[in-house]
Amino acid sequence: MTIPIVDGGQTSEDLVSGPVATARAGRARLIWRRFRRNKLAMVGLVGLVLLFVFAFTGGHLTHWSASSNDFVNTQASPSSDHFFGTDDAGHDMFAQTVSGMQKSLIIGLLVAAMSTGVAGILGTAAAYFGGWWDKVIVWMTDLFLVVPSLLLLIILSPYFQGASWLVLVPMIAVFSWMITSRVVRGMTLTIREREFVRAARYMGVPSWTIIRRHILPNISSILIVDFTLNVGAAIVTESFLSFLGFGIRTPNVSLGTVINDGANFASTDQWYLFVYPASFLVLIILCVNFIGDGLRDALDPNSTGASAR
Repeated sequence: MTIPIVDGGQTSEDLVSGPVATARAGRARLIWRRFRRNKLAMVGLVGLVLLFVFAFTGGHLTHWSASSNDFVNTQASPSSDHFFGTDDAGHDMFAQTVSGMQKSLIIGLLVAAMSTGVAGILGTAAAYFGGWWDKVIVWMTDLFLVVPSLLLLIILSPYFQGASWLVLVPMIAVFSWMITSRVVRGMTLTIREREFVRAARYMGVPSWTIIRRHILPNISSILIVDFTLNVGAAIVTESFLSFLGFGIRTPNVSLGTVINDGANFASTDQWYLFVYPASFLVLIILCVNFIGDGLRDALDPNSTGASAR
């Protein structure tokens, strides 16, 4: 099949894609304007960027590493040599906090990408194809919803002892997609009956192409917000598992392991061993939640937060 050429050497597809690209760019600018009006969202965005920069460049501010020991200065107070002090083994808590933030942030991003991707694919597939696809996916979603995920993660974690800390990513992600998948399924049930989806189906466009080109872009708002909030949820889950001793283990560190090491000193005069790493965890979660709320309001102008502004 040949594509007709029009004036200027452009094809008819170029003429169609041009207005579509312009409309998408205009919508992106509108969303950005709404997002910028949300002061808390902008604070969260700037704060999260600074936390990322600190996590991946802060190690250059000290000559200590997360694994090194200063046996001369154990349980030392914060100083110019040890910014956050040292624990009872002589570990520099600043270096440990920075290294722990790196792993926690990486795990949060990877888990969010995996769980949101699975939720989008399974939710759209269940609603669009229907039949046994819908029954199997809905049954699987209900099964994972009733499983006590945290208890199962604690039971499974000893079997992965000695494995890479990245094994936590699929372990956490497999229990993080179900609610979003249900929401995506409900939205897809409505979108699949719209005229542009029917027209594409009658023209013989493959089903997965219709899902990729027409359905997923129309539910992108819920997926973007879900991805953002899943980052925070994954970091909290990983930190909690590591705090209990079922997540990341020595010689690796995460915010959970650093907080766990400092928990025994929380009510002593070495309170900073607990407060400093815990404060960074709280800041990350707050920034992520502020961004998620801002994106929700920017993508949905009818939401309560957007209408209040």
